[in-house]
Amino acid sequence: MTRQRRRRIIAARRTGTGLALVAAISFVAGMTDAVGVIMSGDFVSFMTGNTTRAAIALGNGNLHHALVLFLAIATFVAGNALGVVVAYSAPRPIFAVLAGVSMVLAVASTVRAPDLALLQFLLIVLGMGMVNATVEQVGGLPIGLTYVTGALSRFGRGIGRFLMGDRRLDWTIQIIPWLGMIAGAIAGALLGGWLQSDALWIVAVVTMAAALVSRLIPRRLQTRFGHQAAQRPQPVQQRR
Repeated sequence: MTRQRRRRIIAARRTGTGLALVAAISFVAGMTDAVGVIMSGDFVSFMTGNTTRAAIALGNGNLHHALVLFLAIATFVAGNALGVVVAYSAPRPIFAVLAGVSMVLAVASTVRAPDLALLQFLLIVLGMGMVNATVEQVGGLPIGLTYVTGALSRFGRGIGRFLMGDRRLDWTIQIIPWLGMIAGAIAGALLGGWLQSDALWIVAVVTMAAALVSRLIPRRLQTRFGHQAAQRPQPVQQRR
């Protein structure tokens, strides 16, 4: 086997692994999102929607709801940052981030007091933000996990380019996170309607199961998904 052919095989396996992880993690994200919306009435990952709703709340004079949504946006950003820190600090980034998300959701599921509902909501948002640090790209193409507007936009533009004669089909992978998200959201809606806040326990367990499965994937097939922990920026040496 030539070196070039071997590289193509490894690249194909890596892409397949990445897409499988994207589908699984998007499924988890969809479950969490649906359960979170059922429990709180607000989005736990769709920050564009929360931004618009916060603006509407301000316009209507509902300062309390606007503040809750702005806190959710800030928490989501913090979750993304925390996910990256965890990914860069762990030898198994995907496992570490998913395990962390599972623990955050497990803690959120134990918050039962009505006066702590905001804390529970923000914990779920924090976990959803962290999820985005698991897989950031597949095959050199950006991938969104907790939001699919960008993926659908890239998918639609790919269709447009195909109709105009561009026969590359790499854009087709953008539909994977949407499929995972819709499947997970349906499952989460059923669980949330049946178990209410207890559904978070199941989501936490499913998330940990996904983490354990990712732990079994060879490390060489998990590279180039966005976690270049070993290639940290080196400090710039000042010339004397």
